[in-house]
Amino acid sequence: MASSTDFPQPKYVTGGCLCQSLTYRIDFPDNYDFKKGSLTCQCTQCRKNTGSFFFPSQNVPQSAFRWTSPDTTTLGRYNATPEGERGFCTKCGSFLYWRHANLDAERIGVAVGTVDPLFLFGEGADGTQVPKGGFGRILSNGEGGHLWCDNEIPGITDKMEFLQTGRRWPKSDE
Repeated sequence: MASSTDFPQPKYVTGGCLCQSLTYRIDFPDNYDFKKGSLTCQCTQCRKNTGSFFFPSQNVPQSAFRWTSPDTTTLGRYNATPEGERGFCTKCGSFLYWRHANLDAERIGVAVGTVDPLFLFGEGADGTQVPKGGFGRILSNGEGGHLWCDNEIPGITDKMEFLQTGRRWPKSDE
């Protein structure tokens, strides 16, 4: 299997919620480590929040992330625990990010599934230079680590090759 460093790396990506009320842009620092930034989580809260077996995220510096929508009034925040803030659109329900509840936190875990198709798999070119196949592999490479592996679902997530790569933490990475 090829390492994530063998894949093209974007300078930036855009994304947003399903209804496009909330849109964002991530400008990656020159020295950004896409391998280290790629995490998945199998905690019960992420499963319930995403409706999926695991939550894939790209954990970027907070300073690299900015809202591009003219209005962010549909941004909802939910703290299932005192430590974690989950951001979502109150209009369409899209889950956009997880970050430490301290608003001065250095990193934000952006839901990779909310990245625009142009950047994920190269669809809908708008003049932006995106390689054939997009940046999906580098954004969600499975090499950065996997959280809450104690919550693996026998016969399902414990058998997914993608979830066996990179460092595995029984609970969180702290």
